[in-house]
Amino acid sequence: MSSTTSVAPRRTAAGTPAPAATGPGTGPAGPTVAVVALGTLLLLAAYTMPIAVVPDTVRELHTGPGGPAWILSSIGLGLSAALLITGSLADDLGRRRVFTAGALGLALSSALTALAPSLPLYVVGRALQGVAGAAIMSAGLGLLAHNYQGAARGRAMAAYGSSMGAGMVLGPLAGAGLAALHRSAPYWFTALAALGVAAIARRMPESRAEHPRRPDVWGTLTLGPGLIALTAALIEGRQGWQRPAVDALLVAAVLLLAGYAATALRGRAPMLDLRMLARPAFLVSTVGALITGVAVIAVASYLGTVFQGTLGLSALDSALLLSLWSAAAGVTSFAFGRVHVLPDAGHRFAVGLVISAVGFLGLYGLSSADSWLRVAPGLLVGGFGVGLINTALARLAVESVPADRASMGSGANSTTRYTGASIGAALMVALVDAGGLDLAILVAAGLSALGALLTLTLRQSE
Repeated sequence: MSSTTSVAPRRTAAGTPAPAATGPGTGPAGPTVAVVALGTLLLLAAYTMPIAVVPDTVRELHTGPGGPAWILSSIGLGLSAALLITGSLADDLGRRRVFTAGALGLALSSALTALAPSLPLYVVGRALQGVAGAAIMSAGLGLLAHNYQGAARGRAMAAYGSSMGAGMVLGPLAGAGLAALHRSAPYWFTALAALGVAAIARRMPESRAEHPRRPDVWGTLTLGPGLIALTAALIEGRQGWQRPAVDALLVAAVLLLAGYAATALRGRAPMLDLRMLARPAFLVSTVGALITGVAVIAVASYLGTVFQGTLGLSALDSALLLSLWSAAAGVTSFAFGRVHVLPDAGHRFAVGLVISAVGFLGLYGLSSADSWLRVAPGLLVGGFGVGLINTALARLAVESVPADRASMGSGANSTTRYTGASIGAALMVALVDAGGLDLAILVAAGLSALGALLTLTLRQSE
């Protein structure tokens, strides 16, 4: 077993940083980046598997009006609730240990989802997939931040971003293809693949923060449940905002999140130090991730349903069409990690948001008379923008926090991204119901433009 190492970079006698290690598990060819990329790919594949088969899942589980929003949002709920917790645990208990536990948890939760006979159990299974995925994502990005420096870190982040794009390509395809055999088949596949990731994760070197902190028990009891209550209220609110259940969820969300904020601002070791929002880089990373979830991930998650309902495509054809967007994102992430165009992560993120918005605007006015050729250019352009976003956010997440809180930084970034995705999924369904796809696209494009402007303004203030 590899020895435990701290996050602080090794220094020479003169006090300057020593060259990044290139031994097994730390160099670009070592196993760490490959294992993290594989785990991230599997997580994103699990996240996107239902996108192309939402109508079929609604019918098989006999869901009500809120079914599509819950199907699309449930894994995001688990992610957003657990990412900060798993990020803190990874820094303090060991990143490889938490990553491996996440892979095992993904296997078990996927089996539960496969066996679910009804929407409530399906939602529970998917939410637990999100909790397990949170461990994979936060610990994985922390491992990359620890083991790679300089140009090697750029290549590692490119591989990370590419794995996200590859997962988004494979997820809908696997979901549509395997679901043709049986609804549970995609989740059994995920369970077996996750066991494989857990087995090979033992090859990675362990690392943790040099100075572990006490667990933030109060934060664990308030922040995650508060985010769950908020998102659940937004989903259920579509069926009537005056219902007692919605009111109770909103009150619970306000009390829990306010309780967390009150203690985090005074506490010595909160899982998310809200005082870091005074740092422009951290604010860009956090707010940018939230806008990405609402305006990018949520729109893309709903496109499979739109393609089937508007263009009359099958689930598999919808997945193939969506793969244009995902493949463009993956290729762009890989390429931009190896060139020095737009080296500043903040500027790259702003440009990515604008390009993504332009791509989605290419879908404006879509009608049943159109063919898949009508949407292909917009998907390719939007995917290019998402590729820039993925590499930029990954870098901002770990560079905007102290070195020994890398997993916490990635957890904060991913929490806001997937909280935004869960909220955005409910918002997109509501907007489509109210004014069609065009309204949803215009709102998403406006939010993206606002996010780009805010990013550039904050970067200038640093």
